Amino acid sequence: MKILGLDPGLGTTGWGLIEAQGNRLSHVANGELKTTASAPLPERLADLAGQLEALLAEHRPEAAAVEEVFVNKNPQSTLKLGQARGVALMVAARSGLTVGEYAARLVKKAVVGNGNAEKVQVHAMVGRLLPGVTIAGPDAADALAVAITHAHHLASARATQSRSP
Repeated sequence: MKILGLDPGLGTTGWGLIEAQGNRLSHVANGELKTTASAPLPERLADLAGQLEALLAEHRPEAAAVEEVFVNKNPQSTLKLGQARGVALMVAARSGLTVGEYAARLVKKAVVGNGNAEKVQVHAMVGRLLPGVTIAGPDAADALAVAITHAHHLASARATQSRSP
């Protein structure tokens, strides 16, 4: 199953695509989608939507996962992040994908084993879990971590279902 992880942001949205075969994970692709900071907000959101639609059309994932919004000290930044996240959720849903949503703390726990892990630890573990990966940037690394979390979640759900009477 191909899983697309997204780390939404208005300026930069990280994406990471992995293949999950049982408990085996492999890297497919990753990158960062950027919008022009000087453009009006509606244009930036439309641009982000168009880039995400093109990404989905090119790679055809079977599932998607998006990191949940964390609250910044700056309410304007939180609002813009939420709007970018809304675009990511909408584009994925319109493509017919089931979308998992994960808090940053849960992603850290799933990838590193510690919900208080530093970003450096998360990025290092992504490299270990996906040997040979070249990561496009920090937002792409976060997106790969979200995809890995979703793969673990799906594997746990399958294991639980197979044990049910």
